[in-house]
Amino acid sequence: MKILAVLLGLCLVFVFVWERVDMVRVGYQIERLKRDKTALERQRDELRVQFSTLSASGRIARVATKELGMGLPQQGQVILVQFRPGNTQPVAVADAVPVEVRVAKNDLLARRY
Repeated sequence: MKILAVLLGLCLVFVFVWERVDMVRVGYQIERLKRDKTALERQRDELRVQFSTLSASGRIARVATKELGMGLPQQGQVILVQFRPGNTQPVAVADAVPVEVRVAKNDLLARRY
Protein backbone atom coordinates (compact mmCIF):
# COMPACT_ATOMS: atom_id res chain seq x y z
CA MET A 1 0.00 0.00 0.00
CA LYS A 2 2.87 2.35 0.81
CA ILE A 3 4.47 1.66 -2.53
CA LEU A 4 1.23 2.47 -4.32
CA ALA A 5 0.93 5.77 -2.45
CA VAL A 6 4.55 6.65 -3.27
CA LEU A 7 4.05 5.80 -6.95
CA LEU A 8 0.87 7.84 -7.04
CA GLY A 9 2.70 10.76 -5.42
CA LEU A 10 5.55 10.49 -7.91
CA CYS A 11 3.07 10.44 -10.79
CA LEU A 12 1.38 13.57 -9.48
CA VAL A 13 4.75 15.33 -9.11
CA PHE A 14 5.72 14.24 -12.61
CA VAL A 15 2.43 15.56 -14.06
CA PHE A 16 2.84 18.85 -12.18
CA VAL A 17 6.43 19.32 -13.42
CA TRP A 18 5.49 18.35 -16.98
CA GLU A 19 2.61 20.85 -16.94
CA ARG A 20 4.88 23.67 -15.75
CA VAL A 21 7.54 22.85 -18.35
CA ASP A 22 4.88 22.81 -21.05
CA MET A 23 3.56 26.20 -19.89
CA VAL A 24 7.09 27.67 -20.13
CA ARG A 25 7.51 26.18 -23.61
CA VAL A 26 4.19 27.66 -24.76
CA GLY A 27 5.19 31.03 -23.26
CA TYR A 28 8.43 31.03 -25.25
CA GLN A 29 6.51 30.08 -28.38
CA ILE A 30 4.05 32.96 -27.83
CA GLU A 31 6.92 35.43 -27.43
CA ARG A 32 8.59 34.13 -30.60
CA LEU A 33 5.31 34.47 -32.52
CA LYS A 34 4.87 38.04 -31.23
CA ARG A 35 8.37 38.92 -32.48
CA ASP A 36 7.59 37.31 -35.85
CA LYS A 37 4.33 39.25 -36.06
CA THR A 38 6.09 42.54 -35.34
CA ALA A 39 8.75 41.80 -37.96
CA LEU A 40 6.11 40.88 -40.55
CA GLU A 41 4.10 44.02 -39.81
CA ARG A 42 7.25 46.11 -40.26
CA GLN A 43 8.00 44.34 -43.54
CA ARG A 44 4.39 44.89 -44.70
CA ASP A 45 4.66 48.61 -43.97
CA GLU A 46 7.97 48.84 -45.85
CA LEU A 47 6.43 47.03 -48.83
CA ARG A 48 3.45 49.37 -48.83
CA VAL A 49 5.78 52.37 -48.94
CA GLN A 50 7.81 50.75 -51.71
CA PHE A 51 4.61 49.96 -53.65
CA SER A 52 3.41 53.56 -53.30
CA THR A 53 6.77 54.84 -54.49
CA LEU A 54 6.95 52.49 -57.48
CA SER A 55 3.33 53.01 -58.53
CA ALA A 56 3.43 56.82 -58.44
CA SER A 57 2.14 58.13 -61.75
CA GLY A 58 5.01 60.61 -62.12
CA ARG A 59 7.59 57.85 -61.73
CA ILE A 60 5.76 55.60 -64.18
CA ALA A 61 5.59 58.41 -66.74
CA ARG A 62 9.31 59.16 -66.29
CA VAL A 63 10.31 55.50 -66.68
CA ALA A 64 8.03 55.11 -69.70
CA THR A 65 9.51 58.09 -71.52
CA LYS A 66 13.18 57.90 -70.53
CA GLU A 67 13.87 54.19 -70.12
CA LEU A 68 11.30 52.60 -72.44
CA GLY A 69 11.19 55.27 -75.12
CA MET A 70 7.43 55.68 -74.95
CA GLY A 71 5.64 58.89 -75.79
CA LEU A 72 2.21 60.39 -75.66
CA PRO A 73 -0.20 59.14 -78.33
CA GLN A 74 -0.51 61.24 -81.48
CA GLN A 75 -3.73 62.51 -82.98
CA GLY A 76 -5.77 59.58 -84.29
CA GLN A 77 -3.96 56.87 -82.33
CA VAL A 78 -6.60 56.75 -79.61
CA ILE A 79 -10.09 55.55 -80.42
CA LEU A 80 -12.76 55.74 -77.74
CA VAL A 81 -15.46 53.10 -77.91
CA GLN A 82 -18.74 53.32 -76.03
CA PHE A 83 -21.34 50.67 -75.46
CA ARG A 84 -24.89 51.86 -75.23
CA PRO A 85 -27.43 49.89 -73.19
CA GLY A 86 -29.50 47.60 -75.38
CA ASN A 87 -27.08 47.93 -78.29
CA THR A 88 -24.57 45.12 -78.70
CA GLN A 89 -22.55 46.95 -81.37
CA PRO A 90 -19.83 49.36 -80.21
CA VAL A 91 -20.13 52.93 -81.43
CA ALA A 92 -16.97 54.95 -82.21
CA VAL A 93 -16.93 58.42 -80.72
CA ALA A 94 -16.29 61.67 -82.65
CA ASP A 95 -15.50 60.41 -86.17
CA ALA A 96 -12.21 58.78 -85.30
CA VAL A 97 -9.79 58.04 -88.11
CA PRO A 98 -9.33 54.27 -88.52
CA VAL A 99 -5.80 53.24 -87.60
CA GLU A 100 -4.08 50.05 -86.52
CA VAL A 101 -4.92 49.33 -82.90
CA ARG A 102 -2.57 47.30 -80.71
CA VAL A 103 -3.63 46.01 -77.33
CA ALA A 104 -1.04 45.48 -74.64
CA LYS A 105 -1.56 42.59 -72.27
CA ASN A 106 -1.19 43.37 -68.58
CA ASP A 107 0.49 40.43 -66.84
CA LEU A 108 0.69 42.12 -63.45
CA LEU A 109 -2.61 40.68 -62.29
CA ALA A 110 -1.67 37.19 -63.46
CA ARG A 111 1.51 37.26 -61.32
CA ARG A 112 -0.30 37.85 -58.02
CA TYR A 113 -0.46 34.83 -55.77
